[in-house]
Amino acid sequence: MTLTAEERATAAAMLRRAEHHVTPVEPPSELLPGLDLADAYAIQRDNIALRLKDGASVVGHKVGLTSAAMRELLGVDEPDFGHLLDDMLHRDGAPVLATRYCAPRVEPEICFRLGRPLSGPDVTVEDVLAATEAVAPALEIVDSRIRDWRITLADTVADNASSAGLVRGPWTPLADVPDLADVGVDLLVDGERVARGRGSEVLGHPAAAVAWLANILATFGTGLEQGQVVLPGAMTTAPFVSAGQRVEARFGVLGPVSVTFV
Repeated sequence: MTLTAEERATAAAMLRRAEHHVTPVEPPSELLPGLDLADAYAIQRDNIALRLKDGASVVGHKVGLTSAAMRELLGVDEPDFGHLLDDMLHRDGAPVLATRYCAPRVEPEICFRLGRPLSGPDVTVEDVLAATEAVAPALEIVDSRIRDWRITLADTVADNASSAGLVRGPWTPLADVPDLADVGVDLLVDGERVARGRGSEVLGHPAAAVAWLANILATFGTGLEQGQVVLPGAMTTAPFVSAGQRVEARFGVLGPVSVTFV
């Protein structure tokens, strides 16, 4: 780490205010020269601690930047992770206020629910599948509290991996689902298809992203808990959305999931 604890706490508070007031800020990497990835994850943890103090609770994690499309979109070359909190959850099909976000995008993902704990190191795809109870069609709402999405990897990590919301459809037992790498999705905005992808877009297999997460969490002395959910990463690129638009992801065997921004 290159920053002091006070500098990290100040950055976390800045990002928390940006989210609370829906007012984006300049990139932490510009305001704090020398910001590295270890600092960024420390800032993320400080920010999550502020949200827990305000009454939220952790329900799982998201993995980001697992598809080549998203890494190209944001100009980075490795995945990252963030936390999912109960105040980020929305019902399938329910309206969501666009004004609660700075510059939202939406991406389709296969949501995992763990039937037992999963801890690294050395977690494999097979371990993840054995621990997974069910999967569901999902839309992640991603948002940057950093102005104009002008982010480096350290910036998005500090900003909870740009995570902002989760819309989830019904659960399907994993035993009733074909190979997740072969699951396809069509992403529609206002009824028009804007992207198409497959599970294999996510590090070759969505469970590979969950394994990566379990192994990286082990370096922080923690792991994934029974009942937690995991978003493994986008299967397509992530279009911007605004008030008045309806987004739907059709996952074939897993079914559809949708959200309308108002």
